[in-house]
Amino acid sequence: MFRPFLSGAAFGAALTATAIHQPAAIVGQMNLQDWHMVTTFLTASGTSTIIVNVLQRLGYLHLNPRNYSTINVFGFLDGNIIGGCLLGAGLAVSGSCPGTVFAQVGAGIPSGLYALSGTIIGGIIWSCLLRPTIHSREKPNKRTEISRHRHLTLDEWIGTSQTKILVTLEILLTSVITIIVYLASPKSDGLAGPVTGGFLIAGAQLVSIVLRKTLLGTSSSFEEVGDYLWWIIGRGEKPKSYNTIVLAAGMVTGALVVSLVSPSTKAASEIEIKPTRAVLGGVLLAIGSRMGGGCTSGHGISGISLLSVSSFITVAAMFAGGMGVAMIMG
Repeated sequence: MFRPFLSGAAFGAALTATAIHQPAAIVGQMNLQDWHMVTTFLTASGTSTIIVNVLQRLGYLHLNPRNYSTINVFGFLDGNIIGGCLLGAGLAVSGSCPGTVFAQVGAGIPSGLYALSGTIIGGIIWSCLLRPTIHSREKPNKRTEISRHRHLTLDEWIGTSQTKILVTLEILLTSVITIIVYLASPKSDGLAGPVTGGFLIAGAQLVSIVLRKTLLGTSSSFEEVGDYLWWIIGRGEKPKSYNTIVLAAGMVTGALVVSLVSPSTKAASEIEIKPTRAVLGGVLLAIGSRMGGGCTSGHGISGISLLSVSSFITVAAMFAGGMGVAMIMG
C-alpha cells in the first residue's frame, strides 16, 4: 500500500504547489474569468501524453485505452456524455474536482471538507442505488453493440496513424497554451506558475508509472468507499481493492506538507463556497465521475494520454456542463 500512498502524495503536492486546488481557480475557469486551471490542465495532459506514449513504445508500459461508459439511455457513449456534464456541474457548484478535493482537505480549505462529504454521499448513492439500477437495465447484446464501436483510440476513430495524432495533438495543445498565456496571462498563488504546475502534475504521473505501472485517477475512491459501506451493512460482497482510497490519503498528506511549507497555498479563497453548495457539488462530482468512468485526472490527464476517445468526449462534456451551470448560477 506504500506505492499508491506515495503516488498520491506526489499528486496532491503537485496540485497544491500550483494552487489549482483553490476553489477560486476552478469556479473562475468555469466562468471564463480565470485561465489558470485550463493552462495547468492542458500542460499536464500534453506532457503526460508524451511520457506515456514514449514508455508504451519502449515496452515499459502496456496500458489499454479507457473503454466507453454506457448506461443505455441513448448510445454507447451516453455515460461519458451525461457523466461528464454532471461532473462539470459539480466543479462549478463545489469549486472542487474529484482530485483537488483531497488537496483542499490537506491544505485546510474549509469548503473542501464539505465537498469531500458530498463525494462520499455520492459514492454511496452510486454503489448502492445507481450502479445496480444501470446494470439491471443492460441490454443482453450490450457487448455486441459496443464491439461495433471498437475504435477506442483517437487514431483508430479517425483512421490515421498514431504518430500523426500525437504530433497534431501536441502542436494543438502547445498552440492553445501559448495563446492563453499571451492573451490572459494566467497566474498562480502557489509555488509554481500554471505551466510549471502542469509539468509538476505530469511528474506526479511519472511517479505513479514508476511505482505502480499505472496512471493517476482518483474518483474510484468514492466507489470504493460506497462498496465498503455496502459490505459493512451486509448488502454486498467485501470489496477486492482499496488502492484508490490509499492514493487519496496520500494526496491529503502531500497537500498538507506543501501547505505547511507555503501558507499561501491554503489562503482563504476569493470566493466563498457555502457548506450546502459544497456538499451538493461533491455529490455531483462522485456520481458524474463514476457514471462517466473517470474524472479530471482519470480522463483528463491519464485517459487523454492514452488517446482514449471516451476521455476526449468526457472532458468536452465536463467543460460544457461546468460552463453551462456557471452561466445559470451567474
